[in-house]
Amino acid sequence: MTEVITTGPPEAVATALAERAVAARANGLEEPVRRAAVRAVVDWYGAAVAGGVVAPASLLRGVLPAGGGRARLLGDGAGVTTDARTAALVNGTAAHTVELDDIYSPGLYHPGAPTVAAALAVADERGHTGPELLRAVTVGYEVGDRVAEAVNPAHYAYWHTTGTVGAIGAAAAVAELVGLPADQFAHALATATTFAAGLQQAFRSDAMSKPLHAGRAAEAGVLAALAAEAGVTGAPDVLDGPAGFGAATARTPDWNAATEPFDGDYRIQRTSVKPYPCCGHTFAAIDACLALRERGVGAGDVARLEISSYGTALAVAGNPAPATAFEAKFSIPFVAAVALLDGAVTLASFDAARTADPDVRRLLTITELAEDPQLTSAFPGKRGATAEVVDTAGRTHAVTVPSRAGDPDNPIDDRRLDRKLRELLTPVAGARRAEEASAALWRLAEAGPVAKELPWL
Repeated sequence: MTEVITTGPPEAVATALAERAVAARANGLEEPVRRAAVRAVVDWYGAAVAGGVVAPASLLRGVLPAGGGRARLLGDGAGVTTDARTAALVNGTAAHTVELDDIYSPGLYHPGAPTVAAALAVADERGHTGPELLRAVTVGYEVGDRVAEAVNPAHYAYWHTTGTVGAIGAAAAVAELVGLPADQFAHALATATTFAAGLQQAFRSDAMSKPLHAGRAAEAGVLAALAAEAGVTGAPDVLDGPAGFGAATARTPDWNAATEPFDGDYRIQRTSVKPYPCCGHTFAAIDACLALRERGVGAGDVARLEISSYGTALAVAGNPAPATAFEAKFSIPFVAAVALLDGAVTLASFDAARTADPDVRRLLTITELAEDPQLTSAFPGKRGATAEVVDTAGRTHAVTVPSRAGDPDNPIDDRRLDRKLRELLTPVAGARRAEEASAALWRLAEAGPVAKELPWL
């Protein structure tokens, strides 16, 4: 049996995280942090509404109970409400469905889908305000991001961090929202940890399980926190114990950074926004191909295309010949082809007709993938790629993108984020309601009860 080395504080990690979160309550959120939290909710909302009208979220509505609560279901346009757990499950699933939810790169983690879904469901149910929601989301991101960073990259070899750590981040958000004291906060984290699940194999083929991981994590977080509020206890060392989460799912988890005091420099400020509706491991390749196109390299002139990237990108998104829309979202060759052909990668890029397009298929046959050791060594902090084209005249054109668009060192500004929001909302709710939703979301820091002031699309 391989020895697992775990380092961390003398107290249990769940206890330490809870104590840090509760100790920071006396301090308000600085404006940059508050703005980052608003951006996180804005980004989540667009992804959730767009994902709420397609499977699997649309199918879940038929098998889960409506009514019986005041928490919204997004994406149906009918103002349907349900209990907080069901809303968290459906909305968390919806937010991860169209592959446009945010990323915390050092943790190989999508924090928004489970964390915001859980916090909003309980905020709707209990009448919490915009500032209270933003505080809860910030703390949920902080706890989840810290745990994700501690267990990765080893964890990501087999586990889907959004499904596993997402439950812990969601529980932290709800525990903060309802004001649990440190002991109950720790029990919420401990119970959520033992609920954690989500396997990489679930999205190595065309299946609906991947977004369900996010929804199930959101539901687990709601249940864990509300159970802790009612007096349910958990094992405080379930994260760092010899048979705990770190030992079971990571090689050498280091809990020291995870349990440092919350000093106001919250990790939510270092969230990546997704500009393309596909796997984030494909983004740098898309950026590089778009740059080639801007330099005058036409798709019809390509005789050979080589994409070099970090090893995990090739393992997760190296499908050379995707046959379905789902597979295409996890195919660097496909998105590279679309970027060269269309100059953009949008939701429409994954229509059935596009995946079968002869021009796309031609480019797939002449695309090769290679691992770049330097880009692999920079991962997960940076996600880069090189696109190299040999044209029909034998000339070589190459672009290297060291950090993909949307990451903190190559960010998307508020204007572009709002455009993304409206593009996702308008097909579902119409331009007028999309505009109203945009205005309300950007005012969250001054909003009263979110159930009244945030639109239900």
